Amino acid sequence: MKPNIALVTGGYSGEAVISYKTATTILQHVDISKYNIYKIDITQHGWYYEASGHKQPVDKNDFSIQINEKKIVFDAVLIGIHGTPGEDGKLQGYFDMLGIPYTSCNAASSALTFNKRYTVAVAAFAGIQVAKSVHLFKQHPLTAQQVLQQVQLPVFVKPNNGGSSIGMSKVIQANELQDAIDKAFKEDNQVLIEEYISGREFTVGVFKTNGVIKVLPITEIIPKNDFFDYEAKYTAGMANEVTPAQIDTSTKSLIQSAAQKVYEVFNCSGIVRIDFIYSAQTQEPFLLEINTVPGQSEASIVPQQVKAMGWTLTDFYSALIEEAIR
Repeated sequence: MKPNIALVTGGYSGEAVISYKTATTILQHVDISKYNIYKIDITQHGWYYEASGHKQPVDKNDFSIQINEKKIVFDAVLIGIHGTPGEDGKLQGYFDMLGIPYTSCNAASSALTFNKRYTVAVAAFAGIQVAKSVHLFKQHPLTAQQVLQQVQLPVFVKPNNGGSSIGMSKVIQANELQDAIDKAFKEDNQVLIEEYISGREFTVGVFKTNGVIKVLPITEIIPKNDFFDYEAKYTAGMANEVTPAQIDTSTKSLIQSAAQKVYEVFNCSGIVRIDFIYSAQTQEPFLLEINTVPGQSEASIVPQQVKAMGWTLTDFYSALIEEAIR
């Protein structure tokens, strides 16, 4: 009997549009000969199973659905929600309470890595290189002048929670800083300001299969914009993504080792994409952020890395599901 797998998509944030693209890719490639897949749309207006244009409400008491008067319960959940509540630990905590396994980091790790400031603080404590930064709260804001007493320009200003680079800015001139802070606060009530590190940007997927951590081929990001912003991430042709990255063996080894260490330190599960800047000055990778639900759309990086490893996406999604069930 095939396991019932819920593919959750949607979400409560502006990243829902990316979640739906991720769901489309997964549905095109997941092995339906092995699994019964049910797409569950989770929105602020309700949770629904969608099929043939009809919406069936989800029973949140046990995360079940009714189809033709038959109750469907799930053996595992494939997490495809970027942003809240699928990437910040909220859904993970809910599934933990119900005893349903899922294909992502646990609630604690998801909540921690969703907060960029707490992520770099824990990473620094574990000996992982990170940029110098300042953490701002909307209820206790600092002026641009006060910020520049703690970090040096240029800096990146970004919402502290979430991904997809929405609300992010690169600031070179002091008179641009306040506008960048205001822009980031429109997306979140916390803002992270990090010193710019000159170097090459790399990103690498890491996942666990049969209990063994596997590091995917590394991708170098060469954005056509000034940095890897939302447009560069999700618009075809706005960034050159070289997979596998054209780097020497030593650099490759340093990035792979750093990625595996990050995965272990943060007790990750499922597929995680980890972003680094390889410093031109110090010749070592600096952690930028951890994406615990990386995009799976046609423009996304992890599918490129899976193919570069010699796997099909069908093999990959099966491995994630089997690891969650295991």
